[in-house]
Amino acid sequence: MLPETSTPGADLTAQFPSTPRGAQIARRHAVRWLEAMGHPPESDASCAVALVVGELAANAVQHGRVFGHTVGVRLTADVAAELVRIEVADAAGDRRPSAALPSSSPEMESGRGLLLVDVLSLRWGWTPRRPLGKTVWAELPLKPTEGTTPDPGQT
Repeated sequence: MLPETSTPGADLTAQFPSTPRGAQIARRHAVRWLEAMGHPPESDASCAVALVVGELAANAVQHGRVFGHTVGVRLTADVAAELVRIEVADAAGDRRPSAALPSSSPEMESGRGLLLVDVLSLRWGWTPRRPLGKTVWAELPLKPTEGTTPDPGQT
């Protein structure tokens, strides 16, 4: 059901259950995909991509869930431009996602995820899918993996 991508530079395209568990699995696959390209799970690129994939997939599950349909995830690396493009497709209507602050209490436990997507992404947006649904996409910087950072106190 879910592809294992081990070829560096290959796209990752997969369908995940439209459940919270499916969103979690999508995030894990994104981390493994980046690791195969030389970006370890603890790297900034991997952490940012994991957060954005997790948020977009969770939003698709929460706001775009249609019984019998899955959530589609596609990750594409543009090594020359040092970018990764994330696309998450759901089967629900074409309601425009918004990164606006929630209008209710600051103690709310949800409603800020697209703000994180906005901050971490170079750009993001959405497109309607025909015959139904939408695809929310984001482009994040993909910096080359560097060695460990030397301790500033050492020479």
